[in-house]
Amino acid sequence: MNILILGAAGQISQMLIDRLLAETSHSLVLYGRNISRRIKISEPQRETIFDGDFSEKNKLILAMTGVDVVYLNDMNSPEVTEEIILTMKEAGVSWIIGANILGIYDEVAGAFGEWNKRMVGNTSTERHRKAADILEGSGLDYVNLRLTWLYDQEGNESYQVSQKGEPFIGAQISRQAVVRLIMGILADKEKYKNTSLGVSEPDTNWGKPSFY
Repeated sequence: MNILILGAAGQISQMLIDRLLAETSHSLVLYGRNISRRIKISEPQRETIFDGDFSEKNKLILAMTGVDVVYLNDMNSPEVTEEIILTMKEAGVSWIIGANILGIYDEVAGAFGEWNKRMVGNTSTERHRKAADILEGSGLDYVNLRLTWLYDQEGNESYQVSQKGEPFIGAQISRQAVVRLIMGILADKEKYKNTSLGVSEPDTNWGKPSFY
């Protein structure tokens, strides 16, 4: 499988790259601004780098050539999300996994829901919601990952998922656990196809993350 990682210098992206190289035989296309200066290539026969902005359509099409799955590390911009989807269609790529945020469907109740609204703000929530709507209405095969508050903890890969329309419970999730979930999606795409998943750590039904 050939996997394009958009925003390859992001923290989750870099962890995902390491996992994919260690645990699979997939080939990786790594795309981002000044990416050649921000990450190190460890397996040049499996890793291809594209330095570029998401607005550079011709470069994006080249990066998507022969790609089976796209991972988009940030869905903050509905405009960028739409451009990426249009480019995928032009390049003949049909699968995308997008990293989004919790709360876009007002699915987080109670004290944590109120805390999250104050911290994220209406503008950011609305932008992520619009990007999710574009993704889900694209006609592509997709997974929309609605991630709770992120932190790092080596060895902690515990996660739980909720479906769109279900309450979101869980104030935090390790990046390591998110990467493990993405690995699972890549290993069984049919199981997860066309889902919007709330992603959190079990037993973290608190008023805010432990690190705040």
